[in-house]
Amino acid sequence: MTTDIRKTHPVFTRTPAGWHPYIALARLDRPIGTWLLLLPCWWSLAMASGGVTGMDSQTLRYAALFALGAVVMRGAGCVVNDLWDRDLDAAVTRTRVRPLPAGEVTVKQAMMFLGALLGIGLLVLLRFNGLTVLLGVLSLGLVVAYPLMKRVTWWPQAFLGLTFNWGALMGWSALEGGMNIAPLLAYTGGIFWTLAYDTIYAHQDKEDDALAGIKSTARLFGGKSKIWVGGFFALALVLFAAAKIYAGGFGYGLALWALPAAHAVWQLKNWRMDDAASSLAMFRANRDFGLLLLIFFAA
Repeated sequence: MTTDIRKTHPVFTRTPAGWHPYIALARLDRPIGTWLLLLPCWWSLAMASGGVTGMDSQTLRYAALFALGAVVMRGAGCVVNDLWDRDLDAAVTRTRVRPLPAGEVTVKQAMMFLGALLGIGLLVLLRFNGLTVLLGVLSLGLVVAYPLMKRVTWWPQAFLGLTFNWGALMGWSALEGGMNIAPLLAYTGGIFWTLAYDTIYAHQDKEDDALAGIKSTARLFGGKSKIWVGGFFALALVLFAAAKIYAGGFGYGLALWALPAAHAVWQLKNWRMDDAASSLAMFRANRDFGLLLLIFFAA
């Protein structure tokens, strides 16, 4: 049976069997989601600090807190997603072995685990200033609502973009205590980036999604998905460049900006839309795209 749960991962092989359903619920064996949630936080910290030369111990401390928060809140988001989608997941080959549809945990157990994750997330959040705490609390509405979007719109990937790139606002507010156009541009660029990578991801399940009535941009765009994804990458890159300029200048940024741009071209060239393995590989490659952007923002 096709699944993205990696039972050979050390988080499974080196932990008690009783933990495994919760590890799978939080996707701890698949850190790509944590990276995609964390990187916008780090981009914004890099911009707000003025780049590598302006980073101090406070910046690094916040970077570590955001990393811990990303692990916990990505896990919480996955639990919320699986609670909403447990019936839909049972109808999709790749997801029917997840802990809830497979009966490895009950709804009550999943809710208790979610409460524990949110509690840890709150403790991390309270280490920041008031505006950042407020932004973090506001993000919970997006986290709860996102899984419902695939039922009501063909654009759930856009709503994921609103949710997953929220850290672009929080990283800036953590250091600056306020907001300006630079993090807003980075946030908007992140939304288009998410539209690109999550459209790629959704191509894995497009046949099962059609049978289950699940909406996605992969189904909406069909054979034109590469054109749309290319457009999303282009818009994202323009917005990221604008964010860097408004944050304090481009400097040597053009050469560094070319790195994520080249990576996007590489993805489009190598992505085979009708090959689930290729879609998963290109989706995971977006961690590297995001890290290249971090280098650009930190320059």
